[in-house]
Amino acid sequence: MNDLLTLEVHDLHVNVLTGIYSQETHLPQPLHISVNADIEIAPHYTPDTPLSASKNYMDIKAAATEFPEGVHFTLIEAIADHIIDRLFASDARFYSITVKIIKLAIAEDGESIGITMTRYRK
Repeated sequence: MNDLLTLEVHDLHVNVLTGIYSQETHLPQPLHISVNADIEIAPHYTPDTPLSASKNYMDIKAAATEFPEGVHFTLIEAIADHIIDRLFASDARFYSITVKIIKLAIAEDGESIGITMTRYRK
């Protein structure tokens, strides 16, 4: 078993064009998006270890917050896949990526309604 480093970017508030109902299809929906990305770990980290031995968290944040303009994702599963595909393409060291998406607009009593998707590099 290989050692892994999990990079975490959680609770991003993002408005994305998504949904299947007529009231959802014309306006961006508010989502909470969290990403855990497992990357190959360096043999050891010292005070002077360069960033290249890890991954810039802002790259993960960008993948979870920047979407093609005007593209409507029918399912939030497609949003998760978009984030995962973008991250896998950005760095061959990613081993697995987990994306959690909560649809804020359908919560009535503060509950969390959404999905968690994990994909492994093939």
